[in-house]
Amino acid sequence: MASIAQHPDIRYLGRILGDVIRELGGEALYRRTEYIRSTSVDRHRGIAGAETVDRGLDALTLDETLDFVRGFMLFSMLANLAEDRQGVTVETGADVAHVAAQLAEHGIDGAAVCEMLGNALVMPVLTAHPTEVRRKSMIDHRNRIAALMELRDAGATETEDGDAVEAAIARQIALLWQTRPLRRERLYVADEVENALAWLRDIFLPTLPALYARWDRALGHRTASFLQVGSWIGGDRDGNPYVVADSLHLALGRSAETVLGYYLDAVHELGAELSISTELAQVDDSVIALADASGDDALSRADEPYRRAVSGIYARLAATFEALIGKPPPRPSIARSGAAATANVAGTA
Repeated sequence: MASIAQHPDIRYLGRILGDVIRELGGEALYRRTEYIRSTSVDRHRGIAGAETVDRGLDALTLDETLDFVRGFMLFSMLANLAEDRQGVTVETGADVAHVAAQLAEHGIDGAAVCEMLGNALVMPVLTAHPTEVRRKSMIDHRNRIAALMELRDAGATETEDGDAVEAAIARQIALLWQTRPLRRERLYVADEVENALAWLRDIFLPTLPALYARWDRALGHRTASFLQVGSWIGGDRDGNPYVVADSLHLALGRSAETVLGYYLDAVHELGAELSISTELAQVDDSVIALADASGDDALSRADEPYRRAVSGIYARLAATFEALIGKPPPRPSIARSGAAATANVAGTA
């Protein structure tokens, strides 16, 4: 317990949580919670007896007991967040480059590692957990705090919205304190699918490309797609009477919509960034050819082959989206219909 509390992120988040409890729960609740916390630490260290802690617990009313439990539940959540962040930092510090260097000392170069990875498959599988009673709202607030802590680590003092980072962290913790933590209704298959897609969209899709880019640099070769994401939600046949053909169709459709929608947004952002003009830079002939085949004939982009090429890629993705999902994407393609906008539902769009 003591070593956990010594982690600077845990102390920082715990202090803010204490301030929130004092402001929203009242000074009396804060003092009684702090007394129980400190005497529990003393008991763990062997300098106080159980009766000292019991005296603080006995002083709590029923409502205060519920608030006390909620406060320590939130502290545990924030402590886990800090420990997860520390684990990521340590892992990033070791990094694949260090591992690749160690392998090279034993005569195993990057090409050999990539060949091995080409025959490997690592698949984290998203599952539905009936025992996961936390609401998605709680998890969303937790993830926002993690993102704000990354801004703080980078030395940022303000968010993109102009809010002070520390004030934004405090606001998210205050929202956690005032959010009902447990569900009141049972989850159905459609709810489980949407919960899993939130992890896919917010965690896996942004993280996997960054991991592959790091591995490519460390190994000096293009890494095979050995790490893939799986899911059995909506398709498991373990006796759940609500898992039927329609639920499998829903899970596959929503998964495709989420992944392709994410790619469409990424390609759109790439097109906005690649404003290179042939009047100011030399462009490879292969890019010119891709641009000419894109179906993007807008005069305003006639000298911007990268943007026109990306328009063609976007058009194919949009057509694939419509073919698989059965509806057009939220942002339509600007390229004219034709060969460049032909869907390839085999996965090479």
